[in-house]
Amino acid sequence: MRSQLPVVTALIVLAAAVGAVRGEEKPVPLKPGPGEDVVAANCNACHSLDYIRINTPFMTGKMWEAEVSKMISAFGATIEPADAKTITDYLSRNYGKPG
Repeated sequence: MRSQLPVVTALIVLAAAVGAVRGEEKPVPLKPGPGEDVVAANCNACHSLDYIRINTPFMTGKMWEAEVSKMISAFGATIEPADAKTITDYLSRNYGKPG
């Protein structure tokens, strides 16, 4: 039986490297405003806040509302209804286009 030590060692080195790279990720700043903390706490629980800025060029308030609803209904985000409203309002106000 061959030793598992080289495989285990390789996995440990790989895990350390991935952890180091992930540790260098800089936090994504959100625009300051009412609801910023609720957005950061809820949205960042599942994905990077970069997604907000990536979607900004084309999202209207209605689209942000649909997006938050999709995160809850399709992806199972555990967001309270009051927080969903706060998130939608914040995203619409700070990252939404008119329309």
